[in-house]
Amino acid sequence: MDGLKKVVEDYKELVRNVTGREFPQWPREQLDMAIRAVFDSWNTERARIYRRRERIPHDLGTAVNVCTMVFGNMGEDSGTGVAFTRDPATGHTGHYGDYLVNAQGEDVVAGIRNTMSLDDMASVHPKPFKQLEQNLRLLETHYRDLCDVEFTVERGKLWMLQTRVGKRTAPAAFRIASELVDEQLITMDEALSRVTGEQLVQLMFPQLDPDAERTLLTKGMAASPGAAVGKVVFDSPTAVEWAQRGEKVLLVRRETNPDDLSGMIASEGVLTARGGKTSHAAVVARGMGRTCVCGAEELAIDAKAKTVTVGEHTINEGDMLSIDGATGEVFLGELSVVSSPVMTYLDDGLEAGIKGQDDETVLLVKAVDRLLEHADDVRRLGVRTNADTAEDSKHARELGAEGIGLCRTEHMFLGDRRELIERVILAADDDEKQAALDALLPLQRDDFVEMLEAMDGLPVTVRLLDPPLHEFLPDLNELSVKIAVAEATGEEVSEHDRTLLAAVQRQHESNPMLGLRGVRLGLTVKGLFALQVRALAEAMAIRKAAGGDPRPEVMVPLVGSINELDLIRDEAQQIIAEVGQDKGFDLSMPIGTMIELPRAALTSERIAGSADFFSFGTNDLTQTTWGFSRDDVESSFFTHYMDKGVFTVSPFETLDQTGVGALVKLGVEGGRRGNPKIHLGICGEHGGDPASIHFFHHAGLDYVSCSPFRIPVARLEAGRAAVESEDGTA
Repeated sequence: MDGLKKVVEDYKELVRNVTGREFPQWPREQLDMAIRAVFDSWNTERARIYRRRERIPHDLGTAVNVCTMVFGNMGEDSGTGVAFTRDPATGHTGHYGDYLVNAQGEDVVAGIRNTMSLDDMASVHPKPFKQLEQNLRLLETHYRDLCDVEFTVERGKLWMLQTRVGKRTAPAAFRIASELVDEQLITMDEALSRVTGEQLVQLMFPQLDPDAERTLLTKGMAASPGAAVGKVVFDSPTAVEWAQRGEKVLLVRRETNPDDLSGMIASEGVLTARGGKTSHAAVVARGMGRTCVCGAEELAIDAKAKTVTVGEHTINEGDMLSIDGATGEVFLGELSVVSSPVMTYLDDGLEAGIKGQDDETVLLVKAVDRLLEHADDVRRLGVRTNADTAEDSKHARELGAEGIGLCRTEHMFLGDRRELIERVILAADDDEKQAALDALLPLQRDDFVEMLEAMDGLPVTVRLLDPPLHEFLPDLNELSVKIAVAEATGEEVSEHDRTLLAAVQRQHESNPMLGLRGVRLGLTVKGLFALQVRALAEAMAIRKAAGGDPRPEVMVPLVGSINELDLIRDEAQQIIAEVGQDKGFDLSMPIGTMIELPRAALTSERIAGSADFFSFGTNDLTQTTWGFSRDDVESSFFTHYMDKGVFTVSPFETLDQTGVGALVKLGVEGGRRGNPKIHLGICGEHGGDPASIHFFHHAGLDYVSCSPFRIPVARLEAGRAAVESEDGTA
């Protein structure tokens, strides 16, 4: 008791020194100040960082619950703990948690003392433990989900303080959802709503190579799974600074606290010397999908000297460590990583994913397979891929792509082929230009043949050349300097360089992203779009002759007027008919356009009269709606906009539903009025974003298209959108 009194006096002195006033003695004043402190915490820096990460509006607000206290620090017959109704790290069934004898709740969650398990609690406080076990089962059955419970034992009596749906790792989310179905607590639709695409992404990340040579440094608690490899840092500001310059870092701390949130976000993983699986580091890392190892007691951390010592090994700041959040192991140096079992399953099938794996991993992979298959069964949205090569096309198909929603043909003109585009631009007359186009034809045709073969029987949407021609030419400044230096030093300047400079100057635009590109390029540079359509038609004929089922589609970019589309469509149909007659096939392919300008969305009803399909190019639609260039604004003022709450998330990551989304809805409604049979999709990067996919489902699109890696995410989220839709349609 004397020790407790001394602690109270020390705290009072601390308050007096920091605040300049005595600690308040009136209970109501203490309560009011405590409530105000909670409200004021809403706008702290770490709170704003957390909300930005979790995409929580800054104006949502918070609340305060007031309740009486019980005390777990009343002696050896008292204690406090945190329990989960099943393992939040793996999803393993059975109670799980931390307990401390003669302690208050903060002692458990702060991670400043190493805890005992609930099984140990059974031996020291058997009666309260038995009651706790019964309550945990009752809570999970009632809420039909993993529950996070805080409790206190005061002089032998159990008090249940609060419960909430528990945070869990991605593996636990899938496994728990699947097993709750088997326990007949939830339906498959409910199980699908309990997992997210972002959690699936975490399961697709690589893991430490089990066959790599390694030196085990120490072992802690497996708090949040995954592999994390990075340079050791000992404080959050350093973690943020190094991460911003492109370094992969590992945050190493005795224990973390709320002020470390920014450093945890910046790091690949978190390693602590103290704390259990319900400590701050573990809970926060699980919530954000960071790899975490806690309670590695052998770590002797000297934050001031920026070293950590284990036995004979001393690690300095900047040295590499590797941690395994699934086993709790910490290894010296930089270990190689391999595909995760879930990624192996997605690439090669269920049997490959579970082959040679332990029971826990087998259950996880089977749970992912079960929920993905259900998502495929219920989703209305199709899922295509953005791919420009046969290799990407094949990989995307393995991952479940139902076609190609965007083939960027400009990517086929890079490398050695850039010289041929230069010849088109530098051509002195039509004959020279046609010769350059003729040289490109077989190269592009062969590319299309390979892609149509990889996607045989599925649609392949080919976007005609979109970027301005100057992107295929040398940089104006660099070329000008090169020639100026040569002239100043008396070196001979080649006629080619002079001609090239004149062409670059002729093609130069102050704002090329709003200049001569897309359909304007096709209408201005004679023969360019014709070359691409002819190559595609010939590739289609070649695949038909080989017994294939090619389904190409022509997409005209950056259309703002129906007249632009009509001109390109008429030319394309004529070329397709000519190739078909020449090759002896009845060739036909849908011809549509990208909706990526506000005017196109506003006049979609008219444009749909000449289009077989629309594909919303939400990257450019976002740029033209907001009036800013992505490359410029993201590196200049986006950070300020995020800090000031103008954006909670970048509109290039998640669709701006209020502004850009309104144009998408107008485009959908107008498109269907103008052409009831029109097919509607989206091929911007938002096609792989979970929140955006839900919007596209409700907006009435027919499919989304995204990068190959995001296809499983899109499949899952399209299924979730169907089961969570207000009208219940799938």
